[in-house]
Amino acid sequence: TGFSGTEVGGCYPQDPAELNKELMLRGLEIPGQWFSSFIIRDGIASAMNAFEQHCAYLQAIHAYVAVVSEQTYSIQGIIDKCVYTEKPNFSDSEWQLLCEGLNALGKIANAHGLKLAFHHHMGTGVQTLPEVDRLMENTDPQFVHLLFDTGHIYVSDGDVMPLLSKHFDRIKHVHFKDVRNEKLKACRLAKKSFLNSFLDGVFTVPGDGNIDFKSVLAYLVGHQYSGWIVVEAEQDPKKYNPLEYAQKGKKHIDELLKNYL
Repeated sequence: TGFSGTEVGGCYPQDPAELNKELMLRGLEIPGQWFSSFIIRDGIASAMNAFEQHCAYLQAIHAYVAVVSEQTYSIQGIIDKCVYTEKPNFSDSEWQLLCEGLNALGKIANAHGLKLAFHHHMGTGVQTLPEVDRLMENTDPQFVHLLFDTGHIYVSDGDVMPLLSKHFDRIKHVHFKDVRNEKLKACRLAKKSFLNSFLDGVFTVPGDGNIDFKSVLAYLVGHQYSGWIVVEAEQDPKKYNPLEYAQKGKKHIDELLKNYL
């Protein structure tokens, strides 16, 4: 397919030796994997214990980034909650605990040769640009970095460039997914959940929706971004063939990159 690697998916081998063998056979690398933190719900010590094991696994498969999302109060998996109007909001004390906890997790990541990249995400307490601002302002840039996800910030705020330009220095990992405006409008009006929204086709791969990836790439290249770009889209595989859409997304990005190669 021309891809260099993939993030760890739910059906991948959990044994590092087995996964490394499968990756070697395919000439692929692993940049990282999602980690659900519950710092606010369970406390910092509990999160640290779980994250220590996670980072040991990532180190064994030669990853470079630990993608973290705070899932306390998250509605992203709740099908009867409208993701557009019912997102959680953290209190001041919860924000303080979250930021202290992320600094602690970031130190663990660094000790394993990894970078913690926080994933702003629809349906969570860190979704909007002001919430990302607050997280970045109250965490240590040595330990806490940012994952820039075009699809999530576009659905949340209607634009991708403000977050990219404001926090570029903290961005260490990038997810490229597109958004179909017509589907988004319909799901918003119908008060759909996150799950039902992506099953209805809100997200798609770059070039198949309405996000201006030409401008995003121009900024990344112009500012010498050197991390991974992961092409993705939460979609219903029965409607949108994963391999076909992965190839479609890569083709679009490759065409845009010709201007810089």
